[in-house]
Amino acid sequence: MKSETISVKPGNETIKTIFDRRAVRQYRPQMIDDDLLEQILNAGRMAPSAMNGQPWKFYVVTHRDTIDAFSKEITKVIPKLLVKMALKHPMKAIKTLLHSSHDQVTAEDDHIFHGAPVVIFITSPKDNEWGGLETGMCAQNMMLAARSLGLDSCPVGLAKYIDQTSLYQQLEASESEKVQLAIVFGYGAESPSMQPRARHTTIFIDRMECC
Repeated sequence: MKSETISVKPGNETIKTIFDRRAVRQYRPQMIDDDLLEQILNAGRMAPSAMNGQPWKFYVVTHRDTIDAFSKEITKVIPKLLVKMALKHPMKAIKTLLHSSHDQVTAEDDHIFHGAPVVIFITSPKDNEWGGLETGMCAQNMMLAARSLGLDSCPVGLAKYIDQTSLYQQLEASESEKVQLAIVFGYGAESPSMQPRARHTTIFIDRMECC
């Protein structure tokens, strides 16, 4: 896949924030102020949804022991899930395995939530056809808000497997909800560089000339 680094034009703070956001996987232990956290949550609440249904719920975890316990339990169930998945859906299992190896999942460290001081699980109703799409837009709002406030973030897809662990009840989500993902927030201890982006994914079906 041919890709290149895309440069941002100066002058627009919103565009700059989008370009500056990174998936940060190392964090300082410093806690986020309640005011900043509330601004991030409010940004998520402002995401679009079908008929303004706002299907998301936020489960915020800030206690280090709880975060570490969730991380270890998710790490334990991933190999079992991969075995089951491989029997029915080999390609899906391979993709999940690659995702897991990208995050360097081990039982000794918090490689699920990267040592971040705040983890927010986002759920939507299981019977909502558009739940995944709408929580995705909600999550992006939150990550961009965090970057604009001087914070870093990382979406964690593996967090959805919390429902396969013995600690799932601690999340206090109802049986009608599905964990779509979690996002970690905090002050990053690394500064990842911008990754190249593919341009060939844009196809103009019928383009009118402008100006």
